[in-house]
Amino acid sequence: MSAREVAVLLSWLSCCGSAVWRYSSNSPNYRIFSTRSTIKLEYEGTLFTEWSVPEICFVLNKSSPKTELRCSSPGVHAIKPIVTGPDEEERNLFVDSSHTCFLWYYRVRHFFNNLTQVISVWVYDPENADPDELLGSAEEPSINSIVLSTQMATLGQKPVIHTILKRKAYLSNEKMKKGTWHIMVPMTRDDALKEIRGNQVTFQDCFIADFLILLTFPLLTIPEIPGSLPISSPRGSQLMVSWDACVVASVVLVADMETFQTNDSFRTWTRIRVPPGSLSDAERQSVADVIVSRDGIFFLINGVLYQKSFRGFVKLGRILNLPDGGITGISSRKWCWVKYLSKAKERRSNFAVWTENEIYLEYILLKFARLVTTTELKNILNLSVTATLTIHSVEYTGHPLEIAVFLSYCTICTVTKKIFLVIYNEDTKQWVSQDLTLDAPIDSVFIPHFIFSALPGLILWNKHSIYYCYHNFTFTGILQTPAGHGNLSMLSNGSIIHEVFVDYYGNILVKMENNVIFYSKINTRDAVKLHLWTNNTTRALILLSTSGYTYFLYALDNGTIQIQDYPLSLETRSITFKTKDKCPYLAFHNNVARVFYFLDKGETLTLWTQIIYPENTGLYVVVESYGPKILEESHDISFEAAFGHCTKTLTVTFYQNVDYEGIYDYFEMQHNNTGLVMVQLRPSEYSKTCPIAQKVFQIAVGCDDKKFIAVKGFSKKECHHHDFSYVIEKSYLRHQPSKNLKVRYIWKKYGCPLRLDFTEKFQPVVQLFDDNGYVKDVGANFIVWEIHGRDDYSFNNTMAQSGCLHEAQTWKSMIELNKHLPLEEVWGPENYIHCFSYAMGKPGDLNQPYEIINSSNGNHIFWPLGHSGMYVFRVKILDPNYSFCNLTAMFAIETFGLIPSPSVYLVASFLFVLMLLFFTILVLSYFRYVRIYRQYIYKPPHKPQRKHKKN
Repeated sequence: MSAREVAVLLSWLSCCGSAVWRYSSNSPNYRIFSTRSTIKLEYEGTLFTEWSVPEICFVLNKSSPKTELRCSSPGVHAIKPIVTGPDEEERNLFVDSSHTCFLWYYRVRHFFNNLTQVISVWVYDPENADPDELLGSAEEPSINSIVLSTQMATLGQKPVIHTILKRKAYLSNEKMKKGTWHIMVPMTRDDALKEIRGNQVTFQDCFIADFLILLTFPLLTIPEIPGSLPISSPRGSQLMVSWDACVVASVVLVADMETFQTNDSFRTWTRIRVPPGSLSDAERQSVADVIVSRDGIFFLINGVLYQKSFRGFVKLGRILNLPDGGITGISSRKWCWVKYLSKAKERRSNFAVWTENEIYLEYILLKFARLVTTTELKNILNLSVTATLTIHSVEYTGHPLEIAVFLSYCTICTVTKKIFLVIYNEDTKQWVSQDLTLDAPIDSVFIPHFIFSALPGLILWNKHSIYYCYHNFTFTGILQTPAGHGNLSMLSNGSIIHEVFVDYYGNILVKMENNVIFYSKINTRDAVKLHLWTNNTTRALILLSTSGYTYFLYALDNGTIQIQDYPLSLETRSITFKTKDKCPYLAFHNNVARVFYFLDKGETLTLWTQIIYPENTGLYVVVESYGPKILEESHDISFEAAFGHCTKTLTVTFYQNVDYEGIYDYFEMQHNNTGLVMVQLRPSEYSKTCPIAQKVFQIAVGCDDKKFIAVKGFSKKECHHHDFSYVIEKSYLRHQPSKNLKVRYIWKKYGCPLRLDFTEKFQPVVQLFDDNGYVKDVGANFIVWEIHGRDDYSFNNTMAQSGCLHEAQTWKSMIELNKHLPLEEVWGPENYIHCFSYAMGKPGDLNQPYEIINSSNGNHIFWPLGHSGMYVFRVKILDPNYSFCNLTAMFAIETFGLIPSPSVYLVASFLFVLMLLFFTILVLSYFRYVRIYRQYIYKPPHKPQRKHKKN
């Protein structure tokens, strides 16, 4: 926010509503608030006299409503304005003595030709930075920042971009230019959360703070079209907002005069408007709810759903399998799970739409499907047919595959009704009724919000109170203030609840319509009233920035938007300092580095967590899991006590103990032992002053679709890229066809063939990879086969040499047993039986080739010596206990060599037989011709004819 904008905002705030005072610093999001910081004090009102500050703090102008403060000593400092009327509230500011003084600044350039982003990074000092750097609008470093960055680089500083989810690191390969480092990273959606970190280098005893950023594919806002008309909520209504769960900077705000959209947390924004004639004037001012998703912005107006996108503004109805009217609510996901495991073929839904009697789900590319009706729910839940059942609300839970449906149920619907909860799993397609029932007046409305936790937990609120349901609905009640009030309106001058904000750290902020804020923490029973931050007539919202900090959003009467950082941590510490509320533990550490883990067959996941607490408090770490019971756990606890403090360390290992070999229903067994398990680690006790209340992550047991195998030594880069054809002699084919087989070699599919002399044996070395690259060599059993049906190759090991106690499986025997299946399916981990036991199989002929290979059995493929050939093999992992994935790979081998000359004895024998045959024919011919000659001598073939004399 520029200085002019700040002045406009403050003047607007001061002229309306009660007096308030606040503070700020040059450091964005109050990341640095120390003895080195300049603290700016601001009082809004007309009764100001002077500032009351401790003696160890220096105020620039004590009698000015806007001044600067510096505190030379760290600690808690009581500060308040002295006014002529009633006393203003006092704040207890925690001023740190940190050696972190500098911050990273970054700018991003997008290159769509190679789908990369270049991040320009430099160091700046908030106390000596240019205004553009403080506002986040600088395109290049200031002179001070260039000098500082250059000096830090001389001392060995170099920034690195670390990704949070995939644990990758990117650094600059170029020298610093004009005080700036340039780092190239790929565009991505599933690894958008990144952090700029540097080396542990100091300058004037000051370090650089790490900086969390959200960097995804560039997102565009829908442009304003000239002549379009504003769309808004009813006049006098409160602000409503929707944001993308995985891109919190993408927000749509609906006010009572305009609708606004941003993709950078309202540093810039555009207005969303609709074409003339698409809605009546009354409809344009009747937005009841809004959702932003990848498919556009969706408005609920008078029971009808509309979509605003780059293609225009359209009404959604029966043509898209939605009702034309009667829609009572829409809801989208609140928590981001970039990765998850789903056994269902369908993708998970993006948002839910419901009427009183039907629920619809929206999938990618604007595909809607009806999920259920209340009539069907009565049958599923065994409810009375005559009772009245309606859908109260639908909400996505903290689980990435579950949807919560709140149902209103009554038999005589005049005074009260029951609200109960059922949860639908999009993966298993099952409905599960939960142990949560509320008795409420017939016209009451509750708004639910699920918290970020492994076990299902939520808060619900009406106009005056907050209901909590934690730990799988076993810990329930109404949030109470220290004064014992569950009705928050009584402490807010009669105002009602406007917004409940919940973040990933477990903070809960309840904002009333008059901007009074109450604070609580998940899994706690009480709430405290925070200091007033803005006056009671300002239309405001609390949102989460891309750096994980909260900020206030103001909608001004002139049709513009302003934002202001909100120091949530400092404000809560100020309040709890008065209440003497202390966190029961000193530290809570763990090595959970990801929010998503994959476990395959035979793998284990070992994590540790540590809690440090005062003696005689008896704290411990709780491990909670939610989902299918497919994992076993082993716990190991170590304990230390010293100097009045206890350290308890818990090591927990997650694993499976299932043997899949020789199972008749292999695929069903696999299906039953895969799924998504939510896990959380938390202290047994905590309070509002504890920084992080829990650690939540997922363990997906099943096939990681990023995992694959390849044969070592084969690539697609080391040969001439071209397709060609070749012919396989019919006698070399397994199924003995009547004609030779002509084959097309597809380079993109088969890769570069490896050329081998056909006297060389070959053992494939199979390697395992994932999206991060090489993992390890595969030591499990695998099989190979030529995909075009060639069988003119064999294996050097026999069954007996391999240690078999009965006849092993072979391609011939497996094809005979599975004649109805294609070649690639006749043999695999689902029907593999080993040959190393007397208990199974028949003795048979153990001198046959052993056709199973692994890295240690020395089994090789060898080739026929009488001809060269092209072989395209597929390799498949055969071990049923190796992976849930069907791991296969292809490789090609071309054999060549000189055809060996025959034996000398064989040649001599052949020549002898040939000459013997020649002389035999010659002798027989001689006697034959002699006989013919004699016959012609003694028996002339023609007798002479005598002449008869004529008379």
